[in-house]
Amino acid sequence: MSMKQSPMSPSKHTSNGNASVLPLENGFNDSLSMLNSEKAVEELIQQPLLHGIDDHLIEFAEALRTVAKALRQAAEGKASAQAEASEWKRKYELEKSRNLQLEKRAIPSEKHLDENGRVVHLTNKPVLSDGAAEKSDRCCGEHGICSHQVLRDGEHDHDASVVPNKMIRKASFKLSWCCKGEKSDQKKHDIVSFEKGNITTAERSSKQISLKWESPPQTVLILTKPNSTAVRMLCSELVRWLKEQKSLNIFVEPRVHTELLTESSYYQFVQTWENDKEILFLHTKVDLVVTLGGDGTVLWAASMFKGPVPPVVPFSLGSLGFMTPFYSEHYKECLDSVLRGPISITLRHRLQCHVIRASAKSDLDSEEPILVLNEVTIDRGISSFLTNLECYCDNSFVTCVQGDGLILSTTSGSTAYSLAAGGSMVHPQVPAILFTPICPHSLSFRPLILPEHVTVRVQVPFNSRGHAWASFDGKDRKKLAPGDALVCSMATWPVPTACQADSTGDFLRSIHEGLHWNLRKTQQAFDSPRET
Repeated sequence: MSMKQSPMSPSKHTSNGNASVLPLENGFNDSLSMLNSEKAVEELIQQPLLHGIDDHLIEFAEALRTVAKALRQAAEGKASAQAEASEWKRKYELEKSRNLQLEKRAIPSEKHLDENGRVVHLTNKPVLSDGAAEKSDRCCGEHGICSHQVLRDGEHDHDASVVPNKMIRKASFKLSWCCKGEKSDQKKHDIVSFEKGNITTAERSSKQISLKWESPPQTVLILTKPNSTAVRMLCSELVRWLKEQKSLNIFVEPRVHTELLTESSYYQFVQTWENDKEILFLHTKVDLVVTLGGDGTVLWAASMFKGPVPPVVPFSLGSLGFMTPFYSEHYKECLDSVLRGPISITLRHRLQCHVIRASAKSDLDSEEPILVLNEVTIDRGISSFLTNLECYCDNSFVTCVQGDGLILSTTSGSTAYSLAAGGSMVHPQVPAILFTPICPHSLSFRPLILPEHVTVRVQVPFNSRGHAWASFDGKDRKKLAPGDALVCSMATWPVPTACQADSTGDFLRSIHEGLHWNLRKTQQAFDSPRET
């Protein structure tokens, strides 16, 4: 007869084959249950169910990458479309300005009857004597560049009531390519030949531009550096000399006008403007601009003209100048030569910048364009985060800037902030846009030089950690929030500055004297080991 065993009692078989019941030890059940739990966990971990969870996580991560890639492509497509729309807007405005000019030339004078029944011819612009108007409007492409080709008047839709009734006839001039002497091997034009399927560029031009007055200048605008006693004294002396010796009409800023009248009542003939609207029409009155100061004064002079800029004669009275080749001590000889003509000039290109907010419905819904002569800078401001900027050139993605910021510079500004950030020095006559990063977070991020015809778009991405700040020639600082963009392209109206010698000579002299470029002692012959 076998003995019935309790299910909770462990049994042990003796050597005789009889089962006997052993007493339970204290705590044995707890140890056994813990051991069984650990084994169960290990078995659960080793089950294929966990591998299935890993597969699901991997698939989820791949799906997130696909979504992120699609979002990135959509953002690039949007930025590309906005850049293209901005370029079309610029071309449309340029074409509209040209069409307005052609319409004004083609519109005949209107006929009206006066009180006595006689026919009266009315026109919307003053008639120039001796056929000067017809001569000025006629293009002379065979011999050079006409003044209205380079310095076009784009301000047609302003309030005409601001213009005074007394019109001052502007001096006309002609720009032409010139060479270094008649026997120079540098020709006057570029000729590209496609003979027999071969592309050949021959007769390379020196690209030195000469300005010749077709009628004598009559009005001069003088702009001065503020808060300088020496500049104030020179200005009063220059105004007196131009009036007494050259019989010119003189415009000055309201600040300078007040200073001159405070000094003496003799300067009552000096003219100025009363509001900002009159500044828009200065290019219709002024034949020549004279600046007394440094490069900052030249930048200020350029910023006053939103469209065509009269020729600028910059005198050096600052601490460092790359655009001021004339010395103030010889202002009489210099101005005599300029007023007599012809003179060499440098056409300094400007950038036209548009800020497009994230809330804008299209690129046409942008803020007022800003013209810069040196550079536009996009930086991180007071934020401690790296700036994050997506950059596009026309319809192509360029790069994502991660660092302190980015500089978009003209070639005239290549010796300014861009040079300090590691950019190259470029001849100001070269039409290009400099793309220079500021302290980039990558050692391989080197500066670029882009052609003049491209449109550069810099956008703050929506996932940016902070805002960016844009400054234009060191002023007019604007905040760029995530989604905002800055679009830059070459402006239509350059700034013509007079040269002392020629464009290349003035540029090389400025970097030698201003930067002491490559200045070192010449190695002596006896310092090197002699060859035997």
